[in-house]
Amino acid sequence: MALRLIEVFVPQGEIGHVPAALEGEEVLGIWTSELTGGQAVARVLLPSNQTETVSDLLSQHFETKEGFRLVLLPVEATLPAPDAEAEAEEAAEELAKERPPERVSREELYQDIADAAKVSMVYVVTVALSTLVAAVGLIRGDVAIVIGAMVIAPLLGPNVALSLASTLGDPALARRSLHAIGVGVGTALILSLLLGFVVPVDPQVPELMSRARVDFADVALAAAAGSAGCLAYTSGLPTAIVGVMVAVALLPPLVATGLLAGAGYPSLALGALMLLITNVTCVNLAGVVTFLAQKVRPRTWWDSERAKKATRLAITSWLAMLAVLLFVILFAWG
Repeated sequence: MALRLIEVFVPQGEIGHVPAALEGEEVLGIWTSELTGGQAVARVLLPSNQTETVSDLLSQHFETKEGFRLVLLPVEATLPAPDAEAEAEEAAEELAKERPPERVSREELYQDIADAAKVSMVYVVTVALSTLVAAVGLIRGDVAIVIGAMVIAPLLGPNVALSLASTLGDPALARRSLHAIGVGVGTALILSLLLGFVVPVDPQVPELMSRARVDFADVALAAAAGSAGCLAYTSGLPTAIVGVMVAVALLPPLVATGLLAGAGYPSLALGALMLLITNVTCVNLAGVVTFLAQKVRPRTWWDSERAKKATRLAITSWLAMLAVLLFVILFAWG
């Protein structure tokens, strides 16, 4: 069982209210101590899937108090270990009521994804390097090199961030993720376009030709990649391997678009661009649906109303775009 430790800092006169605020919640222990300056801290040990509920309760009770701060820490191990019989009893009790979602808390999820959507020099250089490696792999028709490019491509974070922003109705995160996506796509496209001008490109190479058209299998692949990327973040698992899957859907068609356009094959470049747009649409649509299925919601009701509108708009927009793309695939390439 994954555990978390919440440290909540409140005025000394409020520290006795922390256990009362969490009465009836599934926590493994609460310890309080007084600090200097009239402050006190309560430490709450709990299962990771209870983190969001408990942090929301603590915020509702104490966020207006002077000096309030909530800190969330991962727990590698604790001794003595949680009692197995107690866990079994709690599991049986949980069957009789609605279970919390099996995922990390909203705050952990937001922090991880927001950090992954930042534009930095490392991000730009990594995109450029992955583009160079992918271009070599596509031109040579070497699958292993293309896979190597996808390992280092940092494309998962910004796309998952856009899905989360649509789910939470967070315009600031949406702007940050769109900026990161724009910088990444622009860097890869310009670099691959220049390579297409100066390096001989054979469009008959299978690795290039397969990215110059769209079919329904690509839609399924991109949707699976987007959903897997979101699940990797919500479950707290390492995202490196899943990031490769997302890069499969995004990096090769992006680089193929630039190479084919630079080499003077506009119709094939258009096909690769259509594949890229289709994959971006499916990745983000699947991401929003996955977050909704994982019950990722804002904490307050007024944020929830804003999030519902943003989610409806995002899903409607992505579905409309997908419908247009599927129509083009069916009648232009079918």
